[in-house]
Amino acid sequence: MSIAMQTGPNAAPPAIASFATRLLTLCYGGLAYLIFFGTFLYAVGFVSRLVVPKTIDSGSASSPMTALLVNLVLMSIFAVQHSGMARQGFKKLFVRFASPAIERSTYVLLASLSLILLFWQWQPMPTMVWSIQNPALAGVATAGGFMG
Repeated sequence: MSIAMQTGPNAAPPAIASFATRLLTLCYGGLAYLIFFGTFLYAVGFVSRLVVPKTIDSGSASSPMTALLVNLVLMSIFAVQHSGMARQGFKKLFVRFASPAIERSTYVLLASLSLILLFWQWQPMPTMVWSIQNPALAGVATAGGFMG
């Protein structure tokens, strides 16, 4: 019995199919990490209120309770996705449906997409949440924010 009969007359040879799969996995991973990099840079601008069009304080103000609830839901979406996909149970479930080679890239992509949703739908809080009056301490807090 020949290989062509076992895999079908129109099937690609295994070496080509393997190369194509690896190339697609590499492209998917590269795209996921590019999206992450853009999301990370946007996050810096979002919280520091620099360069980006939508910041933590911009947008139409709603009631404090509405803003608090919307923002808590958005942060919860990120927290559940971020911590849930990091668990071994989820990883075992994931590899039942997809290749383990794309697990990390998928985690990074979905975390980035949940942050993009957070940036897009974030509601500014119309009341002061916290304030640092001492200029030296404010500088330390700002420097700490820039350092991550």
